Amino acid sequence: MATMPAVHPRRFTDDAYEDYFAPQRTPSAQLPEPEPFLRNLTIGVLEVFSGVREVEQLARWVTEDAFRKLVVRSNLAARARSARGVPAKRPVHSILSVHHSAPAEGVVEAVVIVAGPARTRAVAMRLEGMDGRWRATSLALL
Repeated sequence: MATMPAVHPRRFTDDAYEDYFAPQRTPSAQLPEPEPFLRNLTIGVLEVFSGVREVEQLARWVTEDAFRKLVVRSNLAARARSARGVPAKRPVHSILSVHHSAPAEGVVEAVVIVAGPARTRAVAMRLEGMDGRWRATSLALL
């Protein structure tokens, strides 16, 4: 009986592995209009901070670094609510305006102005086209 030669899977070096599985940049022409995404992500972020949405629900739409920062910020917000004895409740916000520009191909930087019951806030974001969709690489609630 003949033996088959051993077939070894392709072996990657660390750098080649990172390059092979890294998100692929997508040009602006192949991406949808960013404004609906900016509006929806803003509402999602505000719901995470108010405790009515799980941060994991936004994981697909943000990069790993932005996700980690969201987790930290949402944990701080939950601790603050707990210390005050305030339950999580759905926020009532209305988006007043969305301002965005494209500083580079496949990149959008935006500020979304949101009116809440107590005050008006701004959410600053940077979106980059990755794997055929927008993903937030940076988020800041001001």
